[in-house]
Amino acid sequence: MKVKVTRNFQVTIPAPIRAKLDIKEGDYVEVQLDEINSAIIIRPYRRRWTTIKLGKKITTEEIDEIIEKVNEEIANSR
Repeated sequence: MKVKVTRNFQVTIPAPIRAKLDIKEGDYVEVQLDEINSAIIIRPYRRRWTTIKLGKKITTEEIDEIIEKVNEEIANSR
């Protein structure tokens, strides 16, 4: 499918592709350059968000554990 690049270098993902990949307004996508094939690769980016309950006191060790978990999730999603 061909799409036009706007003056702001934006492209629209065609509706059939958005539907197949379940991409909705506000979602994030990952953009990569495949230099070997001179191609741009766009993939849905789905990240599980970690939340911390407000008002809960946490230790620096707990913060370090959370950071480690997030780093592992990021490394495993690549």
